[in-house]
Amino acid sequence: MKNLTLLTFVACASAVAVSCSQSPKKSRFDGSAGEVKLMTLDPGHFHAALVQKNMYPQVDPDVYVFAPEGEDVQMHLGRIENYNTRQENPTTWNEIVYTGPDFYEKMIAEKPGNVLVLAGNNGKKTDYIKGAVEAGINVLSDKPMAIDAANYRKLEEAFAAAQKNGVLLYDIMTERYEVTNALQRELANIPELFGELQKGTPEDPAITKESVHHFFKYVSGQPLTRPQWYFDVEQQGEGIVDVTTHLVDLVQLAVVGEKPIDPARQIELTGAKRWATPLSKEQYQLVSGKQTYPDFLTKDVENDTLKVYANGEIDYKLDGVNVRVVVLWNFMAPEGAGDTHYSVMKGSNADVMIRQGAEQGYKPMLYVAKKSGVSDEEFEKTLNESIAKLAGEYPGLEIARAGEEWQVVIPEKYYVGHEAHFGQVTEKYLQYLVEGKLPEWEIANMKAKYYTTTKALEMAKAAGETK
Repeated sequence: MKNLTLLTFVACASAVAVSCSQSPKKSRFDGSAGEVKLMTLDPGHFHAALVQKNMYPQVDPDVYVFAPEGEDVQMHLGRIENYNTRQENPTTWNEIVYTGPDFYEKMIAEKPGNVLVLAGNNGKKTDYIKGAVEAGINVLSDKPMAIDAANYRKLEEAFAAAQKNGVLLYDIMTERYEVTNALQRELANIPELFGELQKGTPEDPAITKESVHHFFKYVSGQPLTRPQWYFDVEQQGEGIVDVTTHLVDLVQLAVVGEKPIDPARQIELTGAKRWATPLSKEQYQLVSGKQTYPDFLTKDVENDTLKVYANGEIDYKLDGVNVRVVVLWNFMAPEGAGDTHYSVMKGSNADVMIRQGAEQGYKPMLYVAKKSGVSDEEFEKTLNESIAKLAGEYPGLEIARAGEEWQVVIPEKYYVGHEAHFGQVTEKYLQYLVEGKLPEWEIANMKAKYYTTTKALEMAKAAGETK
């Protein structure tokens, strides 16, 4: 492979040995070119590669990969190679690879980099995180960072260790950067338009966020092959603690904003559900590339059908506001369809909604609906004024009548796509490294987020399967 260097099982190549044996001397960053040296550990999820879809001046092109031998690391290296050899804006990453059974211990002992990127088996991830920050390594982790209560407790210890050792632990919240999510928050923060966020009820929440995903999909133009462990909820995590992480994060920003959340005081779980997505053996073969189920999945197989607990619903109160988040997984979207998203925030003057269904061509679009008692003329005037307030950051926004609602027409340039959001998160993290700390609210709200999801899993399991 072009620009890939393979290290043996025994030791680093002599040219790299010195750098492999030295721990980074700098504890702080100043934004200098190449000062950030990435390491990637056991990259079993394609999100690990997406962090490297672009180059960053602050990041050295040499990336140290530590992983067990097998398909996961080979697929990861293949994705990086595709970025290096693409026609438009190719990257120049040089992957320095160590594969061996002691890959984790070797990374901890040698620390050739100063930032660890984690995206893979979620059952192992929390231990990886904790060990890395205890060793004085900064960590940029894919979600979820904890998939159950036991790992949540380890994560709390990891945050304490990160603070003690002066390193930054941060998760990759890509959905913050999706334009309709960002604009929904912006519009809800304009009192003249939105009014006050309603409290709602458990039956009729003030905020609902629902996303539908598919096991079979295309990534960077290629059919995605998922590793076999991805279908084991003991390794990947159930849906209620996985994708819901994004939804809970968006809810926290919507309700509390950039302020620390105290779970004991501000979060109250009111209900949680879980249920399985059935996958036939043929469907499993198509998305995994494997002909048979591995031994660790036999516990979830009934009549040759695999049951994956990928679906979940959480009802809770955040600061007294009733919230519902739902995640659903199907095998494959119908022809011409794709993942969908629905979100509503209910205010005293208006509701702000995101829809991403067939009517929208499976592209997220933003709508505003006035409440009764507000005149059409007055509302249109206020909406135009609100859009004008956002023109500095989002030039080109317009509004258009859509039946009883108004659509916020967003220029195409703002729809950069899911994969591009990984670069945006990475740039934010690089900024935090230069600042030498994470904002207090970021740390508190990561803890609150995983408190919510792992507590919900406990509640849902206690209630039993719902469908």
